[in-house]
Amino acid sequence: MPAALAPLTPAIRRLLPKPPPWVVMYHSIADTPNDPYRVTVSPVRFARQLHWLSDRGLRGVSVRELLAATAAGRAKRLVGLTFDDGYADFLEAAVPLLRHHRFTATVYVLPGCFGGANTWDGDGPRKPLLTEDGILRAAEAGMEIGSHGLRHVSLPAADDAALADETRRSRALLEDLTGTTVDGFCYPYGHVDARAIRAVRAAGYRHACAIDPGPLTSTHALPRVHIDERDAAWRLTAKRVLHPLRRRGPADLVPTPQRLAGADAS
Repeated sequence: MPAALAPLTPAIRRLLPKPPPWVVMYHSIADTPNDPYRVTVSPVRFARQLHWLSDRGLRGVSVRELLAATAAGRAKRLVGLTFDDGYADFLEAAVPLLRHHRFTATVYVLPGCFGGANTWDGDGPRKPLLTEDGILRAAEAGMEIGSHGLRHVSLPAADDAALADETRRSRALLEDLTGTTVDGFCYPYGHVDARAIRAVRAAGYRHACAIDPGPLTSTHALPRVHIDERDAAWRLTAKRVLHPLRRRGPADLVPTPQRLAGADAS
């Protein structure tokens, strides 16, 4: 057998960069005829996507649970489920289906916009966001509550004061509301740079999600796969297969138990 085609030995495999955990990105779960940004998945399609995971022995979990399992070497059949923007339909449409499958998820909310709407989407349609009560009910249902900043601001473009508000203050507000530690952050629009990552780490977050952070990939800039209404079984299969080929990350994507359990020292 030519050397180029020989199977990789365990020693060589250990030296290769590991793909980051598979994390998928949702936004809104609702029926709508108008979805210019492809951020809405119908409840029927979402139910089918969850069935697709279950039928393959995969289990949807929050990012917190996914990274803890990764650190313990138990993440092989786990998929991180994330929901950006904190739409009210997360509680109404997504949570019942998630609980039916005994899945969990992370929902990234905006404490500067409680009960508001997605005014950042210029072409609409306008969708209501979770209220304080809705966020508490989502947490009581077993979902992880993460921060999406205060007001859906692009962090690389923010000045120092705004950056502190979007990261540190948003975390404090959510912790005051929920009475629990908020470990996760999600970069609005997926916009991320080294300065934004430093601010997120300094604010005490233990993990953060981006979209396609490239060389910045780390536990504070996890890549994710966008899921929308078009994603039937064959597209989900393709995204699952291509994930380890398209995205590889540095060693800190396998966080140690000490890092996950450590104090806010970063």
